[in-house]
Amino acid sequence: MLYTPVTFRNVELKNRWVMSPMCMYSSEDGLPNDFHFVHYGSRAQGGAGLLIVEATGVEPRGRITNHCMGIWNDEQAKQLHRIVEFVHKHSESKIGIQLSHSGRKGSTWNTKQISIEEGWETIAPSPIPYHPTERIPHVLTSEEIKEQVQNFRDAARRAVEAGFDVIEIHAAHGYLIHQFLSPLSNIRTDEYGGSFENRIRFLVEIVDAVNEELNDNVALFVRISGTEYAENGWEITDSVELAKVLKNHSVDLVDVSSGGNIHGVKIPLFDGYQVPLASQVRNEADVKTGAVGLIKKVSHAEEILQKGDADLIFIAREMLRNPYLAVQGSFEMNEECFFPHQYLRAKI
Repeated sequence: MLYTPVTFRNVELKNRWVMSPMCMYSSEDGLPNDFHFVHYGSRAQGGAGLLIVEATGVEPRGRITNHCMGIWNDEQAKQLHRIVEFVHKHSESKIGIQLSHSGRKGSTWNTKQISIEEGWETIAPSPIPYHPTERIPHVLTSEEIKEQVQNFRDAARRAVEAGFDVIEIHAAHGYLIHQFLSPLSNIRTDEYGGSFENRIRFLVEIVDAVNEELNDNVALFVRISGTEYAENGWEITDSVELAKVLKNHSVDLVDVSSGGNIHGVKIPLFDGYQVPLASQVRNEADVKTGAVGLIKKVSHAEEILQKGDADLIFIAREMLRNPYLAVQGSFEMNEECFFPHQYLRAKI
């Protein structure tokens, strides 16, 4: 199944391999540069059905660090368009972008919060820092929440204009949207806090706003943390219920990761440790899912698909180590996969 196509709206992926979005911390003023051009261009030569550009801030405060990418202005989108054009012209890969806001986990470097003078005042749904030693974030007003929804909408419009095939909304890993979802980081008493319906409202409003900027030639994914591994926090049962809502709001795939919102929790790590989360969301919510997390072998990826645990295989670190994982896997399995015509003499 790894080398069978799959379609989301009018976007056909040639195979089920996805390069997961991974921060490169290599931008200045949010701009992509030659490093990003080579990085994403080289992965496109490796045959993956879809590449997703790293977490990209929808406003300057939406970055994790001063060196994270952004798409809050047209110049950033113009530079991203150069990468998209190369991928489309020189490979069969589709390319997506992950739209993100770091919230209370922004203004950092090497995982440590930096000063407001060096960075910025962080924002959050409630006055709760990620770590007790960090500054208390600014609590968003209802009007400021609407402004953030607009920031996601504007970023989506620029991404569509830049030619991306997929938009992924980052609602995982303890960043701003996840902070609203979790009862441990969201203690609001207005329409954005308290009940499950209220805590998911921010994400649903973003999804609806982004969808208004899309068309049938651009698919919409949402990344969530299936669980945050904390008592009384966001759990897999919440993720299943959220996925049902997202499906009804025209989300094409739920990319299921985990953790990131509560400092110091213990995460049990093993190969494919998040696959059961993707499987439960897929089968109980009846939505397409992506599996991610220490998937290293072609045989394991194929097994996940055969068992019906997920529809796409998101690869992170292994694709940094080996940009040609997808095409090399096709050699192993005697399947067809894009291979650059310039390199045909090396094809097995």
